[in-house]
Amino acid sequence: MRKLDLTAVPVKTGSIYPAPYAAMMAGRSSLRLGQAAGLTQFGVNLVTLEPGALSSLRHWHRAEDEFVMVTEGECVMITEDGEEIMRPGDCVGFPANTPDGHHFVNRSTAPARFLVIGSKAAEEVATYSDVDLVLTLKDGVATYTHKDGRPYAPEGENE
Repeated sequence: MRKLDLTAVPVKTGSIYPAPYAAMMAGRSSLRLGQAAGLTQFGVNLVTLEPGALSSLRHWHRAEDEFVMVTEGECVMITEDGEEIMRPGDCVGFPANTPDGHHFVNRSTAPARFLVIGSKAAEEVATYSDVDLVLTLKDGVATYTHKDGRPYAPEGENE
């Protein structure tokens, strides 16, 4: 295996979130490094947040561990414990099935980058702490529901 050519790795933008949440992810992009390297047991993504961008909705994973290391710039980590500045070299781990909703926000005037490493469970449930949304992934299919189990329909659509 040769080293990855980062200029050849496709940049992923956009979101699989339903409306209205997908629009909130403007300014976030990532390189799926683990996928580009042919890895199947865990994911490795290099995420870039432009000024003002969010990494995701605040969430926690039922089945997957997640590890984050800031590589460039500065962002704010927001968890159940509050806010903490993250700078290059700062790391944090989020163990599976620990309901500590987290995400990262770039409040600076320059891009911020961080590496995210996570396990790839065959079945996964992600719960979003601040909104009435739950994601279930099974066999590569994403399904969104409300926290009470009702199917999710974007605002303005009948449920």
